[in-house]
Amino acid sequence: MASRDHEPDDLTLHDLIEGPTQDLTSARAALAARTPQAEATQDLSALVPPRPIDHEVDGTSGDPRSRGGQGERARVDLPRLPAAGALYRRALLGALPGTGRRRGRELPALELSVAGVTVDRAHLADYDRVCGFRLADRLPATYLHVLGFPLSLRLMTAADFPIPLTGVVHVANRITVARPVQVGESVDFRTYAENLRPHERGRQLDVVLVGSVDGEEVWRGVSTYLGKERAAGGGPRRDRGDRPAPPAFSAQWRVTPRVGTDYARVSGDHNPIHTSKLGARLFGFPRPIAHGMWSKARCLAALESRLPDAYTVDVAFKLPVPLPSTVAFGATFGGAGWDFGLHGARDGRPHLVGTVR
Repeated sequence: MASRDHEPDDLTLHDLIEGPTQDLTSARAALAARTPQAEATQDLSALVPPRPIDHEVDGTSGDPRSRGGQGERARVDLPRLPAAGALYRRALLGALPGTGRRRGRELPALELSVAGVTVDRAHLADYDRVCGFRLADRLPATYLHVLGFPLSLRLMTAADFPIPLTGVVHVANRITVARPVQVGESVDFRTYAENLRPHERGRQLDVVLVGSVDGEEVWRGVSTYLGKERAAGGGPRRDRGDRPAPPAFSAQWRVTPRVGTDYARVSGDHNPIHTSKLGARLFGFPRPIAHGMWSKARCLAALESRLPDAYTVDVAFKLPVPLPSTVAFGATFGGAGWDFGLHGARDGRPHLVGTVR
C-alpha cells in the first residue's frame, strides 16, 4: 500500500493560476457559480460609499489607534462572501512579470462586511478532522477565521492594497473568543486593515476580522502580515538574543504534504507556497510549508478539553514547518494560563510559540 507521506504531483504555473477554487461550503460554491467572476474581482474603489463609519477597537468607538494614521473608514456591505478561488487567480496573475500594477502606499480607508454567514456541518466536520479537533457543535476558535477568511482575502487582493498577497508572510495571529459560538448560529463579519508599519525586511500590517451574532461581538481575530521588500522599511529589528527554552514535549506529529492540500481545501487558502513545489520555489521556499493557521489550530486541538469559554489565544509564527516534517508539541499551565509551542522534533527549532489567557 502506498504511503500517505508522499508528495502530491507538482503543479505547473497554469495549475497555480487555474487551480483549486473550491469554496468553503457547497452553498457558497453554488452562489459563486451563479455570480459573474467579474463581480468577485472588480476594483473595490468603485464600491466605496460616501458615508464614513465609526472606528472600533475592542468595542470602543473613536479610538485613534484603529486609524493607523488614516481618516475614517468607509463601509461596504457585500451581499455574500466572495469566492476565494477567483481572488487567488487574480493575485497570481498580478504577480507575473509585466502584469503588476503600482500599489498604494497607505492602507485603504475601507471596511468590508457581510451578514448572515452560516456553517455547513459537513465542512465543519472536515475542518475538525484536518486540524485534529473533536466533532462537536461548538466552533473551534480558529474555524471562525476560516469562515470569514474570504472577506479578508477580498480586502487584501484590492488593487490599492499596499502589500501584495503573493509571497506575504503570516507572522502572528491573535484570536479573542468572547463566548462559544454554536454551529446553528448565523455570524456577521466585518474586516479592515490597520497599523501599517515598517519592518527590517519590508512592511507589516494587521488585518482585523470581527464576528458578531445578533449585534454582539463574539469573536475577533487580528492577523499580522509581513510584505518583504527589497528596500527595507526600517523599523525595529527582531530580537536575536537568547531563545527561550521550549516547554517539555508531550506529543509528536508527522506533518505530511497532505496537510498543505487538505488544509487548503477546508480553509480556502490556496496560496501555492503551501500546496506546490513550484509555487513554494517561486517565493523562496525550497519545498511547500504548512499553513500557519493549521499549526495554530492543531495546537489548540491538543488543548481543546482544557480551554475556558472565553479566552485570547496569541501566537507568533517563527520558522516555517516544511512539508514533510516531524514536529513536537509542548504546553505548560501557570497561574495566567497556558504557554505552548511547536518545535522541530529533531533540532528543537521553534515553529510557533503561543499563549492562552
